[in-house]
Amino acid sequence: MHLKTKIAIIAILTTLGVTLLQAQALQQGKASYYAHRFSGKRTASGERLHQDSLTCAHRTYPFGTMLKVYNPANGRSVVVRVTDRGPFARGRIIDLSWRAAKELDIISQGVAMVFVQKANTFVVPFLPNDDIEIPELDMETNDGSPALSPFWKDMKEDQLRAQQSHQHKSPKKQTR
Repeated sequence: MHLKTKIAIIAILTTLGVTLLQAQALQQGKASYYAHRFSGKRTASGERLHQDSLTCAHRTYPFGTMLKVYNPANGRSVVVRVTDRGPFARGRIIDLSWRAAKELDIISQGVAMVFVQKANTFVVPFLPNDDIEIPELDMETNDGSPALSPFWKDMKEDQLRAQQSHQHKSPKKQTR
């Protein structure tokens, strides 16, 4: 290979690497949102756009990437999934679904300054986590002491005794 060809390949790979690294960093720019008329249309990923979904369009992140979008004007944030490409308007870095824009409270503005960052970790409620240490509990009893028996057990035993005594006291019907 010629020296010029090698240099060109290295330059292309370096540019590509820097571009991908920049996509991973915190981005600041303007966000807009899809109009209602685009609901039901197919996105670049092939999915249909729905106005109540938490999705977005981004130029560089792969489809399916979860992004955290923060509105510094009011402190609100939302996590969205990349399903489309864009925006292609100058100065804009993300197009949000209507629902995501509503969560950020930018509907009335139409366009707002936001911060966008890849959501590396976010907590799903009630999802088991391997990092949680569960304490080991010692469930010994003190040989059936009455103080440790649950109240419902005593109630059940009292109810059974009452039924048994009621059956023994009831007179038997005589047949003629």
